[in-house]
Amino acid sequence: MPAPEASAEDIAARLSACGLTPRVKQHTRHTSIEAEVPEAFTGEAWREVLEAVAEADRFGLFADSVNGRTLWAAVRREARDVRSPGPDRQR
Repeated sequence: MPAPEASAEDIAARLSACGLTPRVKQHTRHTSIEAEVPEAFTGEAWREVLEAVAEADRFGLFADSVNGRTLWAAVRREARDVRSPGPDRQR
């Protein structure tokens, strides 16, 4: 699995390749990638964009009539071992 920074950079590069202009922001626990999605966006472009953000830990789409559509993705800055239970799952 790539380092979190490399993963966020890869997602941003893939969004750029789809014609979007990603904004990458560093936060305490994660890196966020956001991009405005134009109204005229093809089905093929959506597939490529969804494949890119599927590599993130979380992703979504904000849409409203005032601000349009903003695609977002978040990559945790520290890798998590998914094989071990979290503190709330231990007995």
